[in-house]
Amino acid sequence: LLKWLQRAGISEIRVFTDNCRLSFSTPSFRFGFSMSNYQVRPATLRDAKAIAQIHTASALEAYRGIVPDDQLKSMSSVEKRQAYWREAIEYCEPQVQVAIDGDKIVGFVGFDRSRDEKSRQTTGEVWAIYAAPSHWNKGVGVTLWDAAREGLLEEGCTNVTVWVPLRNERALRFHELAGFKREMSTAKTSIIGGIKIEEVRLKRPLN
Repeated sequence: LLKWLQRAGISEIRVFTDNCRLSFSTPSFRFGFSMSNYQVRPATLRDAKAIAQIHTASALEAYRGIVPDDQLKSMSSVEKRQAYWREAIEYCEPQVQVAIDGDKIVGFVGFDRSRDEKSRQTTGEVWAIYAAPSHWNKGVGVTLWDAAREGLLEEGCTNVTVWVPLRNERALRFHELAGFKREMSTAKTSIIGGIKIEEVRLKRPLN
């Protein structure tokens, strides 16, 4: 593993004994472009508030113009998201990692086995992946996706899925550039923050 990490250009490896994962630093990039470095590490309980703030700000920005402004208010509760992510971090369900720029959290990813019924044990899922709006198009998402992919490979997964709102063109474009393919037969209506959202599942092999 160490030799592979070195070949991949990972410059720093640190083990966290109070959480689920090791962390590493890797050159962060937008598909095809060099960017500055971001550190990726396992989230700790004290990160829950920053994660919730990023989740809320990014969701509001992404859904602006897609859902009515009055309905956006139902998606603006940082407190509810903080409670959710604090529990997720505590029980490692899903596994949560954060991207750091300097000393600031600028994005996070949650990943684990697929939650879909009848899915194979070797199918993983990106439960959530968000970058702060201030860091969109700066390589944070790619760095987090790389971390999730490696984490799922370590868990023995061979495929990975992600559910994305059909009208969230930015998220669809990101995942398709990362090699995901839409499974249009999976389209469904989900309730997110009290709002009905049409979602579709995307899938790709991990190797």
